[in-house]
Amino acid sequence: MSSDGKQMGVVPTHQAIQKALEEGLTLVEVAPNAKPPVAKIVDLGKFKYEIEKKARKEKRGVKGGDTKEVRFSPFIGEHDYNTRLARVTEFLEDKDKVRLVVQFTRRQLGSKQFGYDLLAKITKSFGERVGIDMQPKFLGRNLMMVISPKAVVKKKVVEESPKEG
Repeated sequence: MSSDGKQMGVVPTHQAIQKALEEGLTLVEVAPNAKPPVAKIVDLGKFKYEIEKKARKEKRGVKGGDTKEVRFSPFIGEHDYNTRLARVTEFLEDKDKVRLVVQFTRRQLGSKQFGYDLLAKITKSFGERVGIDMQPKFLGRNLMMVISPKAVVKKKVVEESPKEG
């Protein structure tokens, strides 16, 4: 492909290099595994910039999948509960998943229902703003649950102008 974007067809390598040198540009192999290989005559700096720009755009679209963890006790005090709930809110606003862990001591394992009630209270406080990725389940002495923020769909408001008759 020439510098102005027109296809030149199948051209011997030395002729393509000569054409690139005449224009003061570089011959870049775009598809080396194709039969015959595909090359382009481009400004090398501009070509590298376009590749980096495309890579940055792809990287921006991928979320790192961060999962934050907040630990609770089944018999947590009101102030501690509010502090941890504020922390969970911060994580959700940053679009991170949050693993809620209720840690039980040996004696507390007889009162597992308090852990389930606590997680239900937390999810109820967030309402429809969160999605439940993993339902509460026991792993050892910990009751775990994973929540993530739901995507906020912005609705367009269409204003109708009054019709003149």
